[in-house]
Amino acid sequence: MVLGTLLNPLNTSMIALAVVPIERHYDSGMATATWLISAFYLAATVSMPVMGRLADRFGPRRVFLSGLILVCLTSALAPFAPNIWWLVAARVVLAIGTSVAFPATMAVFRSALPSGPPQSAMAMVGAANSTSAAFGPVLGGLLVQLWGWQATWLVNVPVTLLGIVLALALLPPSAQTRAPSTARPSLRTVLAELDLPAIAMFVLAMGCLVGFLLSTANDPGWLLIPVSVVGAVALVLRELRVATPFLDLRMLGANRRLLMVFAQNTAINVVFYLGFLGLPQWLQGARDEGAGVAGTLVLPLAGISVVALPLVTRLLRRFDERFVLITGGLLLLCGSAGLLLVDSSTPLWSLVLLTSLLGLPNAFNNLGMQSLMYRSAPAEHIGIASGLFQTFRFVGSIAASVIIGVVFTHGISDTGLTTMAAIMVAVSAAVVLAALLQRR
Repeated sequence: MVLGTLLNPLNTSMIALAVVPIERHYDSGMATATWLISAFYLAATVSMPVMGRLADRFGPRRVFLSGLILVCLTSALAPFAPNIWWLVAARVVLAIGTSVAFPATMAVFRSALPSGPPQSAMAMVGAANSTSAAFGPVLGGLLVQLWGWQATWLVNVPVTLLGIVLALALLPPSAQTRAPSTARPSLRTVLAELDLPAIAMFVLAMGCLVGFLLSTANDPGWLLIPVSVVGAVALVLRELRVATPFLDLRMLGANRRLLMVFAQNTAINVVFYLGFLGLPQWLQGARDEGAGVAGTLVLPLAGISVVALPLVTRLLRRFDERFVLITGGLLLLCGSAGLLLVDSSTPLWSLVLLTSLLGLPNAFNNLGMQSLMYRSAPAEHIGIASGLFQTFRFVGSIAASVIIGVVFTHGISDTGLTTMAAIMVAVSAAVVLAALLQRR
């Protein structure tokens, strides 16, 4: 399960060092190249709850294996994309495949460890994910420098092949759905449970909103706004009527604690991904650093949290999620404020210290939010809740990638970095306030 879950953060982080080379390869412009990030997040946002529902319905082992196979095939073919939009489509398929592991893992944990939040097991998964996210920029930078951006795709092939072998050997076939019916469902039943019309409405609403925001700096696509609003209204109206909604608004409305978890998770990831994706682009575009150097400089953003995870696990057991999240929020606020002081003349050693400070809160926020989600989610819907948890994480990622695309539209500069840092400070302050208001 660890090997499967690291694929998503690995591909999230490697792309930060490949965007500029891909943009130059296809001569597409940064606004178009940003869709490599936004499309991945948008597809993962949709896929996470769908995969959670499938894991609850058909068993996590079967769904887990299907996702790994999809990632393997896509990664082998993507380097041959004839233009950037084919590559964007491949990123969408890659997002779908890598979205399987987290909800499937939570379903396995709930089945095997039902007594409470399995904090040690989640810390193990979190450490692997943070490590892959941390070394993703370094690995991506080295791959780009040595073999080109195509290598950031091909590296997935051996990882997924090993994951398939281990899943076949180790995951128990008995980890099946808890659905009362033992009969194999028909295709019509499966499609009804997936709620495909709602997924289409969600993609329409979110995609048009992202497209409008990315177009604001040059030629705003004003027509996209009413289309997005219509899609959002239609989504809400449908989800309040269907029996198995894609976005369970009734569950969220009845479980305010879980809804607050999702909102906090969104805000935390806006700040994290602004730094994680924005800093490498600024380092390459404003300071003319190489991909390898840029990847190494942002390594602490995700890597430092690996060292802190054992400490956070002990704090979580001794105190509670509220204490851990307050600490994480304050650290995030301090790191974001420090970024306001950065410009092109800032020494590299200062940037390393700053990215370390920005990375330290990840251990507190990620483990604290996962534990709170696990405690707040209904036991029979842990797969769906875990998928929605990741969905709101990717909503934050989408927001961050759009902000980056807007502030750097007229060129990657120190002014854009300062604007990005100011947004990070404001959102971090909201995260601290939400943690202070959280009930024990």
